[in-house]
Amino acid sequence: MSSAYLLVSHGSRDRRPEIAMQQLAKLVCQKLPQNHNPLNSEHLVGIAVLEMSPQPLHEQIQEFAKSAFGDCTLSQNENRLKIVPLFLLPGVHVMTDIPAEVALAQQAVGQDIMIDLQPYLGSHPNLEKLLAKQIATIEAQAWILLTHGSRRPDSEKPVQAIARSLGAVAAYWSVPGSLESRVQELVASGYKEIAILPYFLFAGGITDAIAASIEKLKLQFSAVNLQLAEPLGASAELAELIWDLTDR
Repeated sequence: MSSAYLLVSHGSRDRRPEIAMQQLAKLVCQKLPQNHNPLNSEHLVGIAVLEMSPQPLHEQIQEFAKSAFGDCTLSQNENRLKIVPLFLLPGVHVMTDIPAEVALAQQAVGQDIMIDLQPYLGSHPNLEKLLAKQIATIEAQAWILLTHGSRRPDSEKPVQAIARSLGAVAAYWSVPGSLESRVQELVASGYKEIAILPYFLFAGGITDAIAASIEKLKLQFSAVNLQLAEPLGASAELAELIWDLTDR
């Protein structure tokens, strides 16, 4: 069987997430076993975006499938393309949009290539360990785990569970339960050292906005030390989790 892997992220007008995705794809490519595939391994791990692209995702999937498998003459069902959604919450994109795009792509490529949608990144149980490592690098009395948020019912439950496990409180950038309100609550409880962990894959426009928001909060709460940690970033550890998801 010949397998290829496509990492799907949200997409951004900012160039930094795309560069980080390319780095991550290279790291995942290094996980391919030797002699894993008769095709050139450089073409076996690719990236695509759900939004901010001239092409819809299903067309990106089709193009990657062609570049990965080319004119490979393996028999029917022996070409397998695994789609890994690099999303952290089970929101509308993960639960509705991406499955619909994958279905369109499967319809277009026919049965010569089987497209498998893998679990989304945020569902990996060891992702919490990466966050714990980041928390260990900063001393603080209280932590806020800040995520984008989703309007899909129950989509916040996983991040709330992670926050509880890390001894943090959850906050959301785009839905109620804002960063400012969480900081106010912690300050009212007497905390003077508060750190914010952005539950995002990469630096980009939103993390810049978060940093700017924290600077304003520092003016509002001048007696409180507010610190901002880094997002997950492209790392060998993250690539290991992604590779593990391809086998789920």
